[in-house]
Amino acid sequence: MDFIKGCPSAARYNFHAYAASGKWNMSYSFLQGRIDYSDAFQDAVYRCQMCGSCDVSCKVVQDIEPLEHMQTLRMKFVEDGQILPEHMLFIDNLKKEDNMMLAKKADRGKWAEGIRVKNLNKEKAKVAYRAGCRYAYDDELWPIVRGGLQILLDAGVDVGIWGDDEVCCGGRSYQWGYAGEITKYAEHTMEALKAAGVEILVNPCSDCYQAYKVLYDKIGKKLDVEVLHITEYLHRLIKDGTIQLTKEVPMTVTYHDPCHLGRLAEPWVHWKGKEVKVMGQMICHEPPKKYRRGANGVYDIPREILKTIPGLKLVEMHRIRESAWCCGAGGGVKEAYPEFATWTAAERLKEARSVGARAMATACGWCKRNFLDAMEEGADPIEVYDIIELIQKAM
Repeated sequence: MDFIKGCPSAARYNFHAYAASGKWNMSYSFLQGRIDYSDAFQDAVYRCQMCGSCDVSCKVVQDIEPLEHMQTLRMKFVEDGQILPEHMLFIDNLKKEDNMMLAKKADRGKWAEGIRVKNLNKEKAKVAYRAGCRYAYDDELWPIVRGGLQILLDAGVDVGIWGDDEVCCGGRSYQWGYAGEITKYAEHTMEALKAAGVEILVNPCSDCYQAYKVLYDKIGKKLDVEVLHITEYLHRLIKDGTIQLTKEVPMTVTYHDPCHLGRLAEPWVHWKGKEVKVMGQMICHEPPKKYRRGANGVYDIPREILKTIPGLKLVEMHRIRESAWCCGAGGGVKEAYPEFATWTAAERLKEARSVGARAMATACGWCKRNFLDAMEEGADPIEVYDIIELIQKAM
């Protein structure tokens, strides 16, 4: 009974307003003029990690899209100036410095100092490697993003980076309700990729991966390159023998599915048609609409990599794949409600320990950061690795 809940907001606050259906009710009342903006309304809207768990669950019962509703609701809040002061600090910095980390643009390339790699501002390469905001500025995570790049270089991959000129993908600000920024960054990315002759865009950051693969397509800015997460690209190199994992890594590991690599990374489905009411109330689609149900994200490949590592035993948590529990770092919660983000991560760490794991593996810098922060705040301790780190141990 400890690990059956899906929505962190409903589980934490135990009140209907924080569940998906409660937000539908509030939105309907708002549209009918029965309620207006208030602190309570705002609190329910923003204490949500936008993890998509409700989206998967609701489509099991009936085809409704609570995540898209939440996205639209947040955009309405921003449009009408109902914004969180904590978020504005990051949005202002995004507009000035092109990142979501309250950092300077001039420092963005420091993570790669000392690595001999092509500069995509001056040279062309088949593969572009993007650090993303979290990896670029979180120096505790630099070994991961540097390690991923070094593996590619050692494998002979024609790869390059943008360094200081890399910019945010715009995905996190979009998730917070700021719809305008993502279009600007999508257009910038399209131009940069074309100028550098890139064919494959590789991302160690799951948030960036989801933005490039899904959100850009959603807003009509689909990239004309192959978008891969670093695990997908490394998996190819392992399968064709370019990378060989020969060293024993004797540990029992469980895998945490990042929301942005899992259910949120399912390709966008475009639909053109009309809504019709049957019997005056049931809304149907003509032609029938195909729904994203979260099952087509990147789930198998990270697990296959882990199973390839000699001596490593993979054990699964109770909530996995499209039903995975969120790490807590998404939706602007970590920035505005850090105690909620920490609680959510602590619940996941507890679940990892309950299945006998000595360590947890993930494939997202935001997830690892939030798990580390939660342990600093007193959550059950467990070793947390990015898959890149485990691959390095096995090489």
